[in-house]
Order: sequence, then C-alpha cells, then structure tokens
Amino acid sequence: MNRRFITFAVPVIVTMTGAALTACTAGKESGPALGSQPRPSGSAASALPAATIELWHGFSADSEVKAFEDAIAGFRTKFPQITVKLTKGVQDDQITQAVRGGTAPDVASSFTTDNVAQWCRSGVFQDLNPVIKQDGIDLSVLPEAARAYTEFEGRRCTMPMLADAYGLYYNKALMKGNEPPKTLSELTELAKKLTVRDADGTIKVAGFIPSVQYYENSPAHLGPMVGAKWYNADGTSAIGSDPAWKRLLQWQKELVDWYGYDKLDKFRKSLGDEWSAEHPFHKGKVAMVLDGEWRNAMIANDAKGLDYGTAPLPVADDRPELYGSGFTAGTVIGVPKGAKHPQHAWELVKYLTTDTKGLVTLSNALRNVPTTKAAMESPDLKKDAQFQTFLDVFAHPRTSTLPANVNSVFNQEAFSSFVQAWEKGSVKDLDAGLAGVDKQINDKLKLSGG
Repeated sequence: MNRRFITFAVPVIVTMTGAALTACTAGKESGPALGSQPRPSGSAASALPAATIELWHGFSADSEVKAFEDAIAGFRTKFPQITVKLTKGVQDDQITQAVRGGTAPDVASSFTTDNVAQWCRSGVFQDLNPVIKQDGIDLSVLPEAARAYTEFEGRRCTMPMLADAYGLYYNKALMKGNEPPKTLSELTELAKKLTVRDADGTIKVAGFIPSVQYYENSPAHLGPMVGAKWYNADGTSAIGSDPAWKRLLQWQKELVDWYGYDKLDKFRKSLGDEWSAEHPFHKGKVAMVLDGEWRNAMIANDAKGLDYGTAPLPVADDRPELYGSGFTAGTVIGVPKGAKHPQHAWELVKYLTTDTKGLVTLSNALRNVPTTKAAMESPDLKKDAQFQTFLDVFAHPRTSTLPANVNSVFNQEAFSSFVQAWEKGSVKDLDAGLAGVDKQINDKLKLSGG
C-alpha cells in the first residue's frame, strides 16, 4: 500500500521493510557534511573545483534513463567541471545500507515518500535547510503538499523532483453523455447507471470499482475526497476519531454491497494487469477509474483509439470546497550522509528540483507532473486537457499528501488490511474496528520512540 511514483515505461515500486526502517542509522562518515565548508558566493560555476559525483536513481527503462540523461545535460553545461556518474535501478534499502556502510553516493533519489521521515530523523539524508537559506531559494514556488512530503520534524532532508497527482479518468463512450461526477453521491448514482450485468448478475462492465484492493484505490488516495486526517498533532492516529474516515468507508461499503462483494471480487480478479495494455480502462471494462497522471501516457501508447476525459476526484457532498483537489506524492532527491562532494551534490539537487528547463525536460519525457510553478506554466511543457487536470490538482491549495511518519508503510498496511476486511463484511462494528487501527498505529509509534 505504499504510495508510488510510477512512470509509463516501467512500474517501479520501492519499499523498505520494517526491520530496515527501525535499524537504519546514520553510518560512518566518508565526506564532509553539507554546509560545513565555506562555499563560493553564489556557487558560481567557475568557483567549484572539478569533481566526479555519483547519482543513484530508480529509473531503469531505456527511455527513462535517457530522459534523466537529457535533464542532466543542462547541468553539465552549467557546471562543465563536474562529472555526473549515474547508477540506475537503485532501491531505498540500497541507499540506506550504503550510508550505513560508508559507501554513500553524492546524490540519491527515491520513487517513494514513505521513508522521508526515517531518513530525516536518522540523518541518512542531510538537512538541506542551511544551503537553501544560503542560496536564497524561495520554497513557495512549490505547492504546500510537496513541501510537506519532503521534510520531517523541521529537517528538510529531501527536495521534490517530479510528482504524481490523482484524478478521475472516464470513458466517454461508456459515459453516454453524462458529465463526470463531482460528489460521492453522484459517483454512486453514475456507477450504478453505467454498470452492465449478465442475467445472473455477473458484472460485465463496472461503472466504478470501490474496492481498496483495486489498483490505485488505497486509503491514502481515497482519503482526500472527504478531507480525512491521518494523524493528530502529536503524531498519534486520527483514523478512529476523524468522522471523515467513517463517512468514506460507509459510502464505499454501500457501493460494494450493491455490486455484491463476491461478484465484484470475481470481476476484479478477472481484469488485466494495471501496468499492461490489458488494463480494464483501456479495454472498456470500467467506465471510471481513480488513477495518476501517468495513465495518460499509457493510454497514448497502448490504447490510442480510446476516447476519454479526466476530471478531479468526486468529493464528499458536504465538502464542495474540496473539489479540484486530490492526493499527491512523488520522487524525492537529496544528499546522503557521507557524500564525498556534498557541495557539488547540492548544486545538482538544486538544478534538478528548481531549474525550469531541467524539470520540463523530465516531465515531457516521463509524463509526470513538474513540481515548481514556473515549470508547470512553462510554454515548453507538453500538456493537453487531460494532462492539465493533474497540473491543476497538484497546484490546488487543498490538495494533500500522506503526512511523513517514521512508520508510514506499517500504518498504511494496517489501515488497508482493516478496510479490506470491512468491505468483505468481516467487520461488524466500524467504530470499534477503527479504534483498533488507532491502537495498532499508536502502539507501533511508542515502540519507535514517538
């Protein structure tokens, strides 16, 4: 149930085990700390000495690697004396182990935000606040949600590079002239109207699949539709006390029951793989789906004739101000502890996260959302009405993310497991069940030192 940053070329899902999370410590030094040495005024290209720096990233497909190379070409022009050596296909646990073992790269990026809290707290990634302040970088160019998922407890140990935003995809032919729903009640009504069954009730086409076991329908992605809150100010779980979660789950269960859990589960299991040309939305098996901006590129590659549209996700009927917002997360990048050339590394991080040309190059190639306002508004950014939806969602002031937490993966899995039992009908008392999720999360928090 981890949040994911997926490009159309290859699905890369990066996780860390609980053991790796709790065991990670900031290993032995192999280079000076970022900001510990005097820096040239303005970090002029001519002032930094020649150096070779290593950048580890998770991209692995040829098209992705080329996109990253193209983006870095601009940095090489600006800093010709800095050689950037790229290592592809790197996962989070490899980064953590390298830092602990004293063999850290100079720069590392991750597809998930789930480990930011642990990295910031343990010092696996260095605090960027001093150099951000020194270089006068205005972080207001980033939406609030992107700023939130790249820091923890006052330490900004990563920066956002590209982002995912989530919205509603709808098949125009299956919609039969209906407008995309704006509220949950409209979504329910339309889902029922567009569903096609055989005489025995077998589902042939689903208007909308409400199960959290379906592709991107995780609690984290669904929660913003009702403005649900994950944590209290003290870091304890708010899932049981926030009525928005109860409202969301009651809506979800009512629609699951309308389909019939067994029939819906059978239909879901019959559908094609999420990351293939056989995706059910491509094939007209589902009229409406919750998905990220990358689906546009997959449709362009695998379902060229599909007539579809995109819209923000529907929201709670009593929360109309939420319409237009959604969930976001994305790639993060930073300077690990022990980097041999931290000042050079920071210049590369700064370029990849604040330079408009570099961000637009990456976005155009990978079809993910660029994170700065300037990049989103750039005339060089490739965008149509379908992609614009996700730019607007990402920039919406009420768009939210899953707050950083040292037990992020555990917490999401605990809640998701509960919701799966709930939709199946195994939970008889919703309030007691949600309180039980709170206890799981809070007990784990105590073990982790709060």
